[in-house]
Formats: sequence, C-alpha cells, structure tokens
Amino acid sequence: MDNGFKTVWLLALANAVAMSGTPMMMLIGAIIGTELAPSARWATLPIALMVIGTALGVIPAARGMARLGRKWTFLIFLLIGIGACAVASTALYQQSFSLFCLGALILGVTNAALQQARFAAMECVPLEKGPTAASIIMCAGIVAAFLGPELALLGQNLTSVPYAGSFMLAIGCFVCAGLLLSFYRPPRQFAHQHQGEARPWTAMLANPALILAVASGAIAYVVMSFIMTATPISMHVHHGHSLEDTKWVIQSHIAAMFLPSLLTAWLFKALSIRGLMAMGLVCYGAMIVIGLFDVSVLGFWGQLVLLGVGWNFLFVAGTALLPTTYREGEQYRAQALNDSVVFSIQAAASLSAGLAITLLSWQSLLLLCLVPIGVMLVALASYRRPI
Repeated sequence: MDNGFKTVWLLALANAVAMSGTPMMMLIGAIIGTELAPSARWATLPIALMVIGTALGVIPAARGMARLGRKWTFLIFLLIGIGACAVASTALYQQSFSLFCLGALILGVTNAALQQARFAAMECVPLEKGPTAASIIMCAGIVAAFLGPELALLGQNLTSVPYAGSFMLAIGCFVCAGLLLSFYRPPRQFAHQHQGEARPWTAMLANPALILAVASGAIAYVVMSFIMTATPISMHVHHGHSLEDTKWVIQSHIAAMFLPSLLTAWLFKALSIRGLMAMGLVCYGAMIVIGLFDVSVLGFWGQLVLLGVGWNFLFVAGTALLPTTYREGEQYRAQALNDSVVFSIQAAASLSAGLAITLLSWQSLLLLCLVPIGVMLVALASYRRPI
C-alpha cells in the first residue's frame, strides 16, 4: 500500500476511537438534559453547546496546526477531550446541569480538531486522490457510530450514578487515540502543494465555488443536526419508544452518515459533485415525506437513515469541492472558514431543536427543514460552471 494511504488509515483508526464520544453524547446528552435541566425546553442544550464548542474550537485548531503541526495539535486537543469527559462525569455525580453543559462545550472543542483529520488525510496523497482519503476518514465514523452508543449503555450502570461511567469509558477511548497518533508522521512528499501566501478574505470569498462548497457543508449539517438532536426526545419521551430502539435508530443514522463513503470513488464518477449534492437534497426530501406519515420505530429508522445518507452526499461533495477553490498556502484559512460557518450554523440548529421539539409536532419540525433545502437548491441552480 502507498505510504500516504498507510498514514490515512492510521488517522482513520485514531479518529474512529476518538470520535466515539460524539455519538455517545448525541444519544444520552438530551436524555440527561431532560433529567437535570430546570425546564424541558433546555434538554438539548448540552448537545447544542457541544456543537458551539466545535465552532469555537475551529480557529484555535486551525492556528495550532499551522504553527505546531497536525500531530501535536491533535494530541493537545485529545487531552482537552479527556478533561471534558472528566467534567461531565463529575457533573453527574453533583447533579449539576450547568457543569454538565460545560463538559459538553469542552467536548465540542475537541471535536473541532478531530474534524480536521479529513484535511490532514487529503494532504497525505496527491490532489486527485484527496476525496478518497477524506472518505476513508469519514468511514471511521462507522466505527464511532456503533462504539459511542455502546459506551453509553455499557457505562450507564457502571457506577452508582447513571451514565457517569459512560464518560469514564470515553476517556479510555481518547487515551487509545493518543497512543495511535504517537505513530503519526505527517508526510512531506506533498508539502509543496501547501506553501505560499494567502490572499485577503475578500479575494477568496469572490470565488462562487468556495461559497457553494461552504453552503453544501452548512446545509448538510443544519438539517442533520436539527433533526438528529430532536430525535431521542421525540422517540423516547414523546412517542414512548424504548431506549434500546432509540439507540438502534441513532446508531443506524450515524452509520448511514458514513457508509456511503465506501463508494465515494464510484459516486463521484457516476454523479459528479453537482449530482451528489442534488442526490443529498433528494434524500432529505424523502425523509420529510416518510416522517409526515410514519412515527413508528421503523418510520424513525427510515427517516434517520435517509438523513444520514443525505448528509454524507452533501458534506462529501462540499469537502471534495473545497480544495479546488483556494490557492497554495490558503488551506488553513479556507478550512477554518468552512468549518467555522458549518459548525456555527449546526450549533444554532441544535440549540433551536430543543425549543422546537417542545413547541411543535414532529411533522412541523420536518417541514421547517424545507427552508434550508430550498436555499441549497437555489445555490446549486445558480452555480453554472461544471463541477
């Protein structure tokens, strides 16, 4: 195997283990919030704060990688993740909602650096193989999709305080990821592709392809986060489905977010970037149609699987388009811009989901998603150049 792809697989393995804390929090964060929050409408605040933490951590992560390098920045942020889980576990012992929210916020900061792994992987290989490298990193999410919720349930009764043990298990995952990353050596063979002086922001943003790439990632996340954040409360609390069924739906959703990445090379060849974006929007539309008529366990499963596939198509397409929109030496700036916009919008969606699920029906929640879907349709139709 090419040495570049050996490094990509190492990054993927480390990311799979480290990212497990995110789906774990996605499953139990709102449930814990329902028990600890002073009001039910604040139940999803921990998840929203985790996403806010990701948005806040993007710029420090990008600057750290530019100055300290990818490896040391990853290791520093893994230490931050260990601290986040320790804070969350302590919060459960103290029954402190505010402290638990702080732990979720810090966990999100760690996620900001882990999200940069896809860019680190793309730098390990030639530009034309970049989408394949990014897809391998995203496939690591399949492992995290199942490992994270299992950690939540395994740790639920590990200690006298429910779910405190789950965060202790997550600490072990961060430690394992750090040990794996100790073998990571950023390759030098393609370093010449990333040298140069960055243009001003105004010049970079004048490129409509950059705007489309950012929009694709942002719309992918705003719909996905809005629906996924509300799903555990809607399924388990409002519709009375069991926690086991809710876990299965969330696991299936997160797996669906990453499984299509196994077919990335074929999908790009068959559909192109534009076609992949369009298919992502079709999946989102089909999700809404199912949700309007079926709120059974299988109905939720179908909706969340389509939500995951739609997210993958839009996000992978945006990620593949992004490296073609900037010049040498601008990668950290463009990547920071992309992730800052994406995760800021995702944070707003997560935060609003908690209020929306207390005021609106599940069907009304789904219909609200037509707004960002329409925005993306307009952006895609307005971009005339071949992609």
